[in-house]
Amino acid sequence: MADWTAVMTLLVVNVAVWVLNLVAAGDFQISEFLSLQGDLPRHLLKAWELVTYGFVHSPLDPWHLIGNMMVLWFFGREVEALMGRGEFFRFYFTAIVLAGLAWLASVQLFPGRAGAASNMHLMGASGAIMAVFAVFVWNFPKETVLIWGVLPVPAWALGLLYLVMDVQGAASGGGQVAHMAHIAGALFGLLFAWRGWNLSGLGDLQDRLRGFRRGMRVVRPPENNDDDNNDDYRARRSPPHDDVALQEAVDRILEKISRSGEASLTTAERDTLTQASRRLKERMR
Repeated sequence: MADWTAVMTLLVVNVAVWVLNLVAAGDFQISEFLSLQGDLPRHLLKAWELVTYGFVHSPLDPWHLIGNMMVLWFFGREVEALMGRGEFFRFYFTAIVLAGLAWLASVQLFPGRAGAASNMHLMGASGAIMAVFAVFVWNFPKETVLIWGVLPVPAWALGLLYLVMDVQGAASGGGQVAHMAHIAGALFGLLFAWRGWNLSGLGDLQDRLRGFRRGMRVVRPPENNDDDNNDDYRARRSPPHDDVALQEAVDRILEKISRSGEASLTTAERDTLTQASRRLKERMR
């Protein structure tokens, strides 16, 4: 569906996981399985928890889910309209991971404040939600927001209030709220908006890995070692970036330009375009 946005997808997934967790509570605790454990550094094979924790919420407190999803719905749509669907997904998942890492670091550095790390776990999308809200505040600082649907305040004032509350909460020990995850998410969102970052390069990683594999060749010298008279050997030792590979690289770069603009190109990608242009001129001579 053309109207199926990233925000709508995230809302549906979060609600679906909460409902499944509620239904299966007697047999299998989905929230405990997917939440981020405080002793993750000792169980690195469970690194997937750095993502999954952002999609589970307290089964005993529906307002944990409702609050996060309301903020995502009201502010996420505006932010997605600025970024685009793909970039919003990349931004949201990056915020989840960074917020989780910040919480893990706080648990390892200050374990005495809330108990042993092995007894602690994190769940909820609050870190990513704060990142989304921070981008909204940066772009629409004077937009009026109604607290509890009644009290009108500018977005920048509400953002500042949230930040002060989280800093105070982190300094006092945090209680049941993951203030460090909130702070990390908000800081990431502010830096993202301030610096004008673009995470589209994360989507190109698979293409780069494919290009790297194509560039790897196994070359066996001929038995007679007569390199100059052996056409097959000269063909196999030819540069890995042959015409076909170069054309594929150019196609990927042109697609990236159409998606993210010329400013998103790396030095290597610009060199590839220069090489392709030079080869084209040689053929036209």
